[in-house]
Amino acid sequence: VYISLSQKKPKYSATRRLHLKSKLLKKAASMLVAESEEKKHEKERAVNECFPPLKLSGLSVQELQDLCRELHHKIDVVDETRYDMELKVARNEKEIQTLTQKISDLKGVKRPNLKRVKKTTEDMLGACTDTSKLMKADFKANLKTVKKEEEKREEVTDWRKNVEAMSGMEGRKKLFDAGQ
Repeated sequence: VYISLSQKKPKYSATRRLHLKSKLLKKAASMLVAESEEKKHEKERAVNECFPPLKLSGLSVQELQDLCRELHHKIDVVDETRYDMELKVARNEKEIQTLTQKISDLKGVKRPNLKRVKKTTEDMLGACTDTSKLMKADFKANLKTVKKEEEKREEVTDWRKNVEAMSGMEGRKKLFDAGQ
């Protein structure tokens, strides 16, 4: 039984497929909304468990100050643990980076497998007698020779004398005149 692609009939018609696709998309959208609502309620529940709502009515000034101190203390504890966790994460990331560097150093550079190339004797002889390759090999012969000029060297003198001579406007004028 050999059926070509042009003779094969689709299982569902185009309208049926479109209808099923739209139903699937609607179901997926409703599931996403329900999931986001569930996450929102879960987050609210977790926050309410950890931090019960404050009852501020009927408290005196001293009790409010004590409550504020207690909240500040809790915030400090949370900040310390967060800071400690950040340091641990940074230390672990650095350690991971050094270990991956060591691994790559131990592996070394991986060379690819080379394929064998069959060359005939004519190809080998042709490569040796090819004039374009010979011209490339003898590229230094066509270069122009350049004479190097002797660099002008300044005499080494005592820098303290030079500082006194070049100080003030007179020294700047000397430098300007020397530059021209």
